[in-house]
Amino acid sequence: MATTIWEPPVAFSRSDVVATSEAVLGAPDIPLKQTEDVFRRTVVGLEWDMGVMVYEPADPARIARGADGKKIGVFLLHGGSGDYKSMEPVAKLYAGKFGHKAVAMTFPGRLYLDDPSRDWPGDTIAPDGTPRTPIWKRGEHITPDQYEIVRDDSQRMRYGIRTVLHAKPGTIFYDRMAGWPIAFEDGMKDAMRRHFPPDEYSIYLTGHSTGGPIVFMISQRVPNVAGMIAAENSSFGCISELGHAWSGGLGKVAGFERVTKTAKKRTDPFYELYIRTWRDRARYAGPEALGQEGPNVLMRLPWLMEEIFEYWDRTKARPNFKAEYVITHNIIASRVAAAQATAKRLGMNAAETAELVEHYTGFSYPLTGSGTKPVPPILFAISKDSRDHTPDVYAEAILPGFAALDRPPKVRVTQFGAGVHTYWKSEPELPVGIAPPVAKFYHDAITSGYFLT
Repeated sequence: MATTIWEPPVAFSRSDVVATSEAVLGAPDIPLKQTEDVFRRTVVGLEWDMGVMVYEPADPARIARGADGKKIGVFLLHGGSGDYKSMEPVAKLYAGKFGHKAVAMTFPGRLYLDDPSRDWPGDTIAPDGTPRTPIWKRGEHITPDQYEIVRDDSQRMRYGIRTVLHAKPGTIFYDRMAGWPIAFEDGMKDAMRRHFPPDEYSIYLTGHSTGGPIVFMISQRVPNVAGMIAAENSSFGCISELGHAWSGGLGKVAGFERVTKTAKKRTDPFYELYIRTWRDRARYAGPEALGQEGPNVLMRLPWLMEEIFEYWDRTKARPNFKAEYVITHNIIASRVAAAQATAKRLGMNAAETAELVEHYTGFSYPLTGSGTKPVPPILFAISKDSRDHTPDVYAEAILPGFAALDRPPKVRVTQFGAGVHTYWKSEPELPVGIAPPVAKFYHDAITSGYFLT
């Protein structure tokens, strides 16, 4: 057991980031075993096929142990556009350089079950205008008669024109859109039971971007989750909305109550599926280029657009649709409506409906009260040129949000002197972005006692 508690630095310089990256990538590789696990769960009267990819040392004796003496398990969730393949570069660093067992899960509906490669074919919107839709169960496909296509310009400053699908009541699409949050909760619990037995493993959670509120939600619902290794990882929905409000122009805020009362909240309905396009790369590429190159980057705008389209061509095999705003932006009314729709389909009585509504409402909030597990210790890592995860947002909104909880967890924030929101994205001198030093940072924290409580 560690005798002293490790504390993270406030920041790493770019030179430190580059040196650590070179050291990590130059270290010997641990031979790995990689295994896909696709499993079926029956939740709210529907069958759901969900999947994880497991990366672990081929020799079980080489699985690393943390300061608590247990094996280290890292559970990774992708962001809004991805699947397990999005997190594979990071998972392989944890497993192949530090000996962690890493399990990367795909959100329900986003694993391309029609092909073993798991690569989605074509573009998110086909030449004939047909959009890509989720596959929640092998052999089940959403047909055009189950939705309405909407062109939304209400958030054009941030997204450009959004293409969204509105599922029609009475369709399996509508039922799935209402039921996926509770199915996902169940699937994550099952995946962790299967791959991280509580008597052997301590689990450390990371969710990139909008995967963050999902792993925060599950952190109190799995007994052997020991900490949050939160790299470019949004917080609980109720706290994440503080950051969105602050960075959206409200200015400095005093704390939780003021922000939640004054912020303009999103109202996306639960039955709405957002179809991503090249525009979603563009909304990150602009701020990132500004941070790395300054205002003169506009002088090469055609070139920057070419980079955006090239990036989209490389990544459009990932799912690139999303519906998790109801959790990540804490849209309570939409979660209530989803729970009520599910309860009605299942023929629940008033008491059962109220219980389900309460369950759905809680997805964006920490659990409170006696008999609930406290939020585990949190260690945030943020990139130099992140669009949304800036030091000011954390200082003025995110940290006060956690401090306002009834049982405030241990929280620290460290900024890396390089990198962007997709923190494994390459840049000069950093072939895997800042992911190698981020992985070492968390390995040091786990093995040196930061997460001990």
